[in-house]
Amino acid sequence: MALDQTKLKRDLGISLFIYSLPVLAIFLYFKLNNGHVSESHLTLPTYLEFLQPAFKNIRSWGLIVFSIVLGIVEFAAGLYDEHWTGRERKVDIICFLAPKLLLPPVITFFSLTALPYLLPNLANTLSWVPFWGGFFLIAIADDLTQYWYHRLHHQVPFLWRFHRTHHSAPYMGMAMASRQNFLYTVFFSQIYLTATLTYLGLGIPALFVLVIKSIITLGAHSSIAWDKPFYKYKALHPIAWVLERLISTPATHHAHHADTSGDGVGHFKGNFGNMFFIWDVIFGTGLITRKFPQSYGTKTYKSEEWYAQFLWPIFKSKIEGSPLADGVLALPTSQKENTVATNQNVYEPVQS
Repeated sequence: MALDQTKLKRDLGISLFIYSLPVLAIFLYFKLNNGHVSESHLTLPTYLEFLQPAFKNIRSWGLIVFSIVLGIVEFAAGLYDEHWTGRERKVDIICFLAPKLLLPPVITFFSLTALPYLLPNLANTLSWVPFWGGFFLIAIADDLTQYWYHRLHHQVPFLWRFHRTHHSAPYMGMAMASRQNFLYTVFFSQIYLTATLTYLGLGIPALFVLVIKSIITLGAHSSIAWDKPFYKYKALHPIAWVLERLISTPATHHAHHADTSGDGVGHFKGNFGNMFFIWDVIFGTGLITRKFPQSYGTKTYKSEEWYAQFLWPIFKSKIEGSPLADGVLALPTSQKENTVATNQNVYEPVQS
């Protein structure tokens, strides 16, 4: 299905306005203070110093430990059932470990070599920005950019197979949260945007955004439905109403990973938000039901080899009929041969 050009242009226009909001707020703050800068934000603000011990190691190993512990709890609760087979296990483990070894050199080169060359003499020029301003600037710039990156990988046929690996898992949980094609990960546009803002002096706010976003996105992928009590107890319904529209929750993100949308719960055609679900609310791509899908993945998943799922199109699948058996310029098998039923509720062709 072709992209709706009118809706796309409208949504991009709204996005540009949203991007500008924290910039305008910082500008007004600066003007109202007559251009006076009270302190540099190269260090943690005094009112947040009590959090320093908790955040000290969170970026290096804290989040990894958090996801592993949460995964152990999921396994102990039997939430993966029989789905975590040997092949799926290999894909998940490689997708979890390999980027942690391969991606840091790329980001380091970009931050220490490329940025000083592209933006000479601009390091820490935004260190005067108040912490709250830097936080919202990065949170919006990072997550709204990822919303578009994610949405386009679902709606553009050329891009879909780079993201397909994340949706191939027939289960939800910590095991598959990092399950991505490496090229999809290395070209994460928001990684370089955030690195640029950090280079310009917003490193402390960037760290806080990273931690909060990571906890939210890991929680949204988890097979532990922490949001269910908010739906069950009437007294918590007002909180649930705000939460499910503001951030990604297990209910809304699990719906995105469903293998159909015919049951009125699954919504692989939307719910693209990562940290903030409000983007889906604003752009009309969200579906909130407070229910969970019966099954996950893609209906035409052929349990492709780990190297094809992680490094397509550098390595292609040897499995006949797999969309990953084709080159990058070819249409997916399901679209070329029309092997998937015309029912648009079946998840494999790109949907818009």
